[in-house]
Amino acid sequence: MKISCEEASHICNKSQYKEASFWDIVKLRFHLWNCKTCKTYSKKNSKLTSLCDRAGLSTLSDHDKECMKRDLEKRL
Repeated sequence: MKISCEEASHICNKSQYKEASFWDIVKLRFHLWNCKTCKTYSKKNSKLTSLCDRAGLSTLSDHDKECMKRDLEKRL
């Protein structure tokens, strides 16, 4: 049941985007109960996600990404 801080941060990131399984979340909560560093990381990660959601940030479309990639390749 014990997980490393590295695994805890990975699960924390997955849980922010609703990709973590039930057991991952259970392991994470147990770890956060024992590790202040990861608990702080988790709180800051949640706050950052919340701020990004409120700001309405979005990613580029696949088409825009391809255009940008081609432009960069031309310049190199």
